[in-house]
Amino acid sequence: MRRIIVGISGASGSAYGYMALQALRAIGGVETHLVLSSASKRTIELETGSTAADFEAFADVVYRNDDIAAAIASGSFLTDGMLVVPCSMKSAAAIALSLDDNLLVRAADVCLKEKRRLVLVVREAPLHLGHLRTLVQLAEIGAVILPPIPAMYAAPKSVDDVVAHTVGKALDQFGIANDLFKRWR
Repeated sequence: MRRIIVGISGASGSAYGYMALQALRAIGGVETHLVLSSASKRTIELETGSTAADFEAFADVVYRNDDIAAAIASGSFLTDGMLVVPCSMKSAAAIALSLDDNLLVRAADVCLKEKRRLVLVVREAPLHLGHLRTLVQLAEIGAVILPPIPAMYAAPKSVDDVVAHTVGKALDQFGIANDLFKRWR
């Protein structure tokens, strides 16, 4: 069984995290470990009308963001990596600087230090020079930066189609087969 950590920050775009959790559950064979930032819980309510508990229901294991002694805070706990979806610039900056003051950032830092896949679906626009420098630093230390950019070649018909494309691309980064979006032929 594969093991993926899913982090959801407070950035706009909680639908990406929700669809990622749903997709991983539907695909099967992947144990999901979820950590929600404090801000994500408010964003989830504002954007989706759902609650954190609705998101947590799709995860196999759920951690409190203040539990820095959780299994995912240690490199000895084996995972295939972590997907932070969406990833706020605050979380991205904290990850880039190894400011491990919460579990989401610590788990991401563990993935980097252990050379495990870390995929950040960074949700911010426009980006100023400080944001860009942070993203470059993250790429230099091994993170995959995967902003949620819609692919018009897929001819999306709905917001769900746009979200599914990004989620499918993120799962591709872990080698998880999926048919969430129309692939180029």
